[in-house]
Amino acid sequence: MKKLALLVSLMLLCAQVQAELPKTVATELMQADVPLNGVSVYVQAVDNQAPTLSHNADKGMNPASVMKMVTTNAALDMLTPAYRWKTELYHDGQIKDGVLHGNLIIKGYGDPSFKVQDFWRLLMSLKQAGVKKIKGDLLIDKSYFSDDIDNGISFDDEKWRAYNAKPSAFSVNGRSTSFRFFANDDVISVNQEFELPEVIVVNNMKLVEGDCGNWRGRMSYDIQTKAAKAVVSFKGAYAADCGERYLELSLFDDTQYAYFTFKKLWRELGGTFDGKLQLQPVPNTAKKLLEQVSEPLGSNVRDINKWSNNLMARQLLLTLGAEKMGAPATMQKGATAINDWLAASGFNFKELVIENGSGLSRVERISAEHLGRMLVRAYSSPVMPEYMASMPILSLDGTVKHRLQDSAANGRAHLKTGSINGVSSIAGYVLSASGHRYAMVMLVNHPNAGGSRDAQDALVEWVYHLP
Repeated sequence: MKKLALLVSLMLLCAQVQAELPKTVATELMQADVPLNGVSVYVQAVDNQAPTLSHNADKGMNPASVMKMVTTNAALDMLTPAYRWKTELYHDGQIKDGVLHGNLIIKGYGDPSFKVQDFWRLLMSLKQAGVKKIKGDLLIDKSYFSDDIDNGISFDDEKWRAYNAKPSAFSVNGRSTSFRFFANDDVISVNQEFELPEVIVVNNMKLVEGDCGNWRGRMSYDIQTKAAKAVVSFKGAYAADCGERYLELSLFDDTQYAYFTFKKLWRELGGTFDGKLQLQPVPNTAKKLLEQVSEPLGSNVRDINKWSNNLMARQLLLTLGAEKMGAPATMQKGATAINDWLAASGFNFKELVIENGSGLSRVERISAEHLGRMLVRAYSSPVMPEYMASMPILSLDGTVKHRLQDSAANGRAHLKTGSINGVSSIAGYVLSASGHRYAMVMLVNHPNAGGSRDAQDALVEWVYHLP
């Protein structure tokens, strides 16, 4: 009886030690005025069955952009790193003497990385196929994704920001217009990186002295749209110390942006087109002209995780839904595909809530323990090299480029971060000084979560010094 009581006491003591945060982490949280009940932490060696540290780890928390780690891991596992998206060209008429007598039809399959240069390459292939003049309209088929994936509601009040762009089966450049700010002598220039004639820039920026600091906080923009035109007015102060900066805005919907881009590129390629834009599925009588494929998924996940691309993550979740549950894709189909994948892996994440797979959500949830266990499993999976390579390298690139640059842990961790109002998170892998690799997760849900960065860095340092 005494032995049993002693064993129970030892188990309780171990549990207490396991749940206690490192002193350096707890101190930084206290200084940031973040209570411990608003923090969830899980640390486990990838070659161990039990966690090294577990604090509130079974609590469902909002992960912000760290949710992308779930979406990308599932996609790499289910679709393979070699998966590629296709974009197809059709016509419904006849091609004679370089003239397409009929409509040109583009069918998209949700390629999240279809950029202007990819569109140029597609249209160059069309020209090489013998088409120089199109005597018809441009038809875009977006039926691979469901019509109701866009609820028309932005995540926040910044409705023009590129991260609020909605998914589309045919999305060009993430429908994003990138504005380049540059201090040149006594003038601040503001230009479109890819210039559309439908966008008019009004530049009222003024050069000021001093450090760059929060350059976005010292400027503002106003957007007026009318008759397929967007007038973008910028005003405010810009320090010469800022050098070159970029601001991505989504001025048009997906089909408008694709249509305007098509007209510009086709004209620059020497083609002729005077038609209109139509949205409809590919007619049964249409003839396929050509097909173009994207870069492999193993490359795309790097853009998603290193730079926390929300639209690409949403497109990826929809792709999972279509591939595993059938088209047209919905977010629910994508979520179901991930839950089925987790179940097949022996996981039962009851607290898991997937809204769009990007973490740009107020309802998405996962626990630190389950995310940590998924990371441990992923380390032993065939897709580990592509998965880990997609994460920002501490102090070197991505969203953690400027963190812990003077630390010995510099370059020894692959970490994804996440941040929205009231949420701050970090998760990934840390290679300790002793040569052991650990999966690490820290989720903070509290109004002061934005101040928890030093506590997160302290946890990285603590894991780095583990045996």
